[in-house]
Amino acid sequence: MTTAPTPVTQSAPADPAGTHGAAASPSAPPSVHVRAVITWLAIFPLVAVGMMLIAPISESWHPVLRAFVLTLVVVPLAVYVVVPWLLRRHVALRRRRAPRSGAGA
Repeated sequence: MTTAPTPVTQSAPADPAGTHGAAASPSAPPSVHVRAVITWLAIFPLVAVGMMLIAPISESWHPVLRAFVLTLVVVPLAVYVVVPWLLRRHVALRRRRAPRSGAGA
């Protein structure tokens, strides 16, 4: 008794960055471009406000020391608090805008 060979199927290439835009499902991770914009939206205000806050005490500091002190606060705040919060808001917005599978048919 012989068995028929199992057909070989090729799967579509993986899209780890989720760059299919509108074709991506709401649960797919945001594209690298969306993550870059979200990161910028977190970093820019933190740096701008941080520079204003430390300006009165850091006028005489070397610029590298100012950058060091500022990034000691901004980077952890952005990585652990602000960027995750913005990503959650982005995912919630994508889910709200996604077409419902059973609606309208």
